[in-house]
Amino acid sequence: MPFVYMLHCADGSFYVGSARNLEARLDQHNSGKGSRYTSERMPLELVFIEEYDNIGDAYSREKQLQGWGRAKREKLIEQNYEALPALAKKIFRT
Repeated sequence: MPFVYMLHCADGSFYVGSARNLEARLDQHNSGKGSRYTSERMPLELVFIEEYDNIGDAYSREKQLQGWGRAKREKLIEQNYEALPALAKKIFRT
């Protein structure tokens, strides 16, 4: 099953990714071969996982989460879903 995951990096940042095989992908990250970003920010901690029926849906969710700010990601990790709408970016049109 495909997954979306979030890693907490040693520098305090978050890395969001998707994978068909989560265990193998985490092994890649932890060995320093997962991505340039995470290889420079080890050690890593897995802090969030969502499972999907297909990789396309997982990839779409990955892109959505990558667009979120830190505060919104933290509330998702905490499973504080009620706080998420208030953290949405407001777009003002004139």
